[in-house]
Amino acid sequence: MVHRMRNLIKQSFTKIFAFTFITAITFASAPAFADETQGAQVAPQAQHAIALHGEPKYPADFKHLDFVNPDAPKGGQIKLSDVGTFDSLNPFIAKGSPAGGLNYLRSGLVYESLMQNAWDEPFTLYGILAKDITIANDKSWVQFTLRDEAKWADGKPITAEDVIWTFNALTTDGQPFFKAYWHDVSSVEAINEKTVKFNFGVKGNAELPLIVAEMVVLPKHYWTAEGRKFGETTLEAPLGSGPYKIGKIDPGRSIEYIRDPNWWGKDLPFYKGMYNFDRIVYEYYRDESVRHEAFLAQAFDVKLENMAKIWHENYKVSDAKKDALMMEEIEHTRPSGMQAFVFNIRRPLFQDIKVREALGYVFDFEWSNKQFAYGEYVRTNSYFDNSDLASYLGGLPAEEELKILNPHKDKIPPRVFTDVYKAPQTQGNGKLRENMKTAVKLLEDAGYTQLDKEGIRYKTLENGETRRLEFEILYYSNTFERWVLPFVQNLKRIGAKANFRVVDPSQFQRRTMSFDYDVIISGFGQSSSPGNEQREFWGSDKADIEGSRNLIGIKDPVIDEIVTQIIHATSREDLVTKTRALDRILLWNHYIIPMWHYPKWRIAHWNYIQRPEKLSGISPLITETWWYDETNAPK
Repeated sequence: MVHRMRNLIKQSFTKIFAFTFITAITFASAPAFADETQGAQVAPQAQHAIALHGEPKYPADFKHLDFVNPDAPKGGQIKLSDVGTFDSLNPFIAKGSPAGGLNYLRSGLVYESLMQNAWDEPFTLYGILAKDITIANDKSWVQFTLRDEAKWADGKPITAEDVIWTFNALTTDGQPFFKAYWHDVSSVEAINEKTVKFNFGVKGNAELPLIVAEMVVLPKHYWTAEGRKFGETTLEAPLGSGPYKIGKIDPGRSIEYIRDPNWWGKDLPFYKGMYNFDRIVYEYYRDESVRHEAFLAQAFDVKLENMAKIWHENYKVSDAKKDALMMEEIEHTRPSGMQAFVFNIRRPLFQDIKVREALGYVFDFEWSNKQFAYGEYVRTNSYFDNSDLASYLGGLPAEEELKILNPHKDKIPPRVFTDVYKAPQTQGNGKLRENMKTAVKLLEDAGYTQLDKEGIRYKTLENGETRRLEFEILYYSNTFERWVLPFVQNLKRIGAKANFRVVDPSQFQRRTMSFDYDVIISGFGQSSSPGNEQREFWGSDKADIEGSRNLIGIKDPVIDEIVTQIIHATSREDLVTKTRALDRILLWNHYIIPMWHYPKWRIAHWNYIQRPEKLSGISPLITETWWYDETNAPK
């Protein structure tokens, strides 16, 4: 789910979703145990791993994960890149722009979590800091036993007190996401030094035990030391429990991570064949074009390419480098999420559904796809596209979905029941006559019947004031300029004035977090197991909380109720049904203009950086599972 939030809107297509790839988060839960003959409950059992449906793929005595090279050599370095800048080494708070390699949704390089997703199973977690997990039969609590060998980089043991302090710090001073994510946790208590218990305010929230299990744990003794404040940005290298320590830092320009030879977790079977580089470096570039030229000059080693045109035309290197440049397209199974032009319905202009729908008719995806992307992109028609959760796969709502939707029939768009959503299409020849007629009709129905001297539509309000059909499209890079400018011209032809404004990444972040925009290019990363994070995307109580992921500003009791139903889904089939119901309601409210996705990774890398034969399907896991090949190293 989701599949980086703040960091994910700092880069192009992939980074939007790493919320995307971001990034995606996955969840799991424990089965209930009952004696069918006696009717008595069996005491919950401690387990090494837990799956939402079925059994974990890997048994307690597994040797390594399937998508690693267990014999990968250790050593060497890898250089990676980012666009923009960074000013903080604390990714867990809303302030600042954290450095590459630090992510508040994943344990990453410096920190470890209680449990970890295996990346080749949709809904299974395995113990990392925790050697086991115990879940109440009624899902009213979850308990973890910490490993005796789990230690901070300074040698101090990781304790239940660290877990409790982390939970309180994240939900009090951390990203707003955390408070929403763990909304139903009522209390946390230490059973003993190595055992911690989370009590829940509800029963039956199947994924809650597992999203708690994904919590990154922070060192209480470090953050409570005199002079440190968890809620503030910092460039002091933090104390962690992960495979790497932070080395040299050039603020805003580069950061390096040095592999810790004494890392407590290096012998865990889960990490066999992982974390192979001695040194990982992230370097920052001012824009995408400079970054690309740097890759071709071998200033860094791996690039995930998001632009089809660049992939096909701009990877020309000298004859001396041709054999060293590896270019691969690898199919993946990650849900696409929704990359889109996102309307801010806090703005009066976009509170009218007819206005939102009208503007979508003049985004000519088909023409732009041919012109700029070799026709390779796929139009996104679901918030959960590229997965079985997409509503269009089920056709019109069937019986089980109707049980969810019918009670709200008078409160949701009628087309939820009569049509399968599909984004407006064009001929792809640049001629939009029929689409424009439809758009103009919708705008006139919304009251925008008059044109000013600039040819811009406006409506007269009840108080006598006028509202002009004018707005700004905001982004932090010119990456999408070729796609947006034709859209702006088409909008002008129907009497709408749009200004495309590119700001620096830090300003984009500030404006996004304070909801200071009309329309932004952004996204909603999804996993194959949506749940509690949906509150953060669509929840009414998040609409006015700065820094939340309710970018649209939705306040809809129906959506709130269906999100709650998703969280309490009782089976995979039930989850799919409820998610499709949510998908239909979101789509037919026209909160966004869908963009596109590509169901493959385009990965360019130099041949001294090698990868496992099999990748996970959810993430390429470059820093985790790839390695340095000394035989191909540049002389």
